[in-house]
Amino acid sequence: MDKVERRQQILNHAREVFSQRGFHAAKIEDIVTAAGVARGTFYLYFEDKRSIFGEILDLVLARISNRIVRVDTRHPQRSVAEQVRDNVRGVVEILLEDRATTKILLSDAVGVDPLFDRKLHAFYDGAAAMLEESLRDGQALGIVAEGDVRVFCYLTLGALKELLYQVVLRGWEHPAEQIVDEVFGFLRDGYLRVAGGAAPADLAGRMGRAPEPRRAG
Repeated sequence: MDKVERRQQILNHAREVFSQRGFHAAKIEDIVTAAGVARGTFYLYFEDKRSIFGEILDLVLARISNRIVRVDTRHPQRSVAEQVRDNVRGVVEILLEDRATTKILLSDAVGVDPLFDRKLHAFYDGAAAMLEESLRDGQALGIVAEGDVRVFCYLTLGALKELLYQVVLRGWEHPAEQIVDEVFGFLRDGYLRVAGGAAPADLAGRMGRAPEPRRAG
């Protein structure tokens, strides 16, 4: 196993250890035992458990950033709704695929370790900055309503965090594509100014009830 593979191996096992034990309870000994490496080998690649934790968060944020694509209102083949939905799908898929990291983000207590707090806050600040930029871009393109993008941002992140908490930590079984549909519908009926997406009858049918008729005016 070369150095790149060994480093990735330690990262992967650290992610699982943090997920199972929590950042505060996890020890470097737990990580090296799970990875099957010597303690000295760990320090060849990482300074301490905070540094490996920080890298795990940075990698997730980078994946999300790379997955989000700027909406093109003049795209000849894809509607704005399809592009927005695809961005939603990308974020949801990454967070559900990497449930170990998502669990860490949602379950560890803030206020125990100031350095941990700073790293976790930095992650959420990065995610918020990315979303705010997208919302400002959307306002310029006419696909996001006028208003305070920071408020829109925090409302969106709060809703997504609670939804993922129920799915990842509490075991609520909900198909990923249905989560995408309903998150998109929530945004479309809120600050998004786009048409299209799943038909109301389709969504209501999946939820076991008929759609309510729309009122005129």
